[in-house]
Amino acid sequence: MNILVTGASKGIGKAIAEELKTSGNLFITGRNENALIACNAKGFCVCDLSKDINNLVQFIEEKQIDVLINNAGEYLYKNIESVSVEDIQKIYQTNLIAPTYLISKAVKYMKEQKWGRIINIGSISGVMGEANASLYSASKAGLLGLTKALALELAEYNITVNTINPGWVDTDLGNASIEDSEFSKDEILECIPQRRFVKPEEVAKLCRYLISDDAKGITGQGINICAGLSVGI
Repeated sequence: MNILVTGASKGIGKAIAEELKTSGNLFITGRNENALIACNAKGFCVCDLSKDINNLVQFIEEKQIDVLINNAGEYLYKNIESVSVEDIQKIYQTNLIAPTYLISKAVKYMKEQKWGRIINIGSISGVMGEANASLYSASKAGLLGLTKALALELAEYNITVNTINPGWVDTDLGNASIEDSEFSKDEILECIPQRRFVKPEEVAKLCRYLISDDAKGITGQGINICAGLSVGI
């Protein structure tokens, strides 16, 4: 397996990369070159998904990626009347447009060998919606629609496509989003049935399962890993 994890320099992406080091040839991408070097993957590509991604596209084709994990994402907490065109473009480009384009380039090799795994890291906000984070919610909801359609389109080639929807995760991004919101961490914990944040390693281990042959029958699914947040208090 030739695996690519986007946004692998920190948080969930870093945990996924660490978990999958022994699963195949691990390649990673992100914006921080020093952090990527520290991951000790087989190779890396420095790329900002909100900008030009042609170098990453070329990297995908050269490395014959057959396991693509679209993890990189941007979060914005802002009411709808305050968002700018630049906000809309950046969030959609990073969270939805770039992953779609990367998939379109990776699928050619997957089809040739009649095997592939695509995992999109969505969000519980894309399942339930999040007030004052409409751009984020909409872009992550878009990944779910993409996942379902591609699962049907690619099933005959033994390519599975799934989305993992984390809830509140104990990462720098998760903690920063608390600071941006109007709620305290204790107030947020009160809304989570298990009264805890999900660990990045939990998402990483689910990725490991979904790329295995044991999970070959799972495709087109949005899997919530949210400590019960999606089913109520």
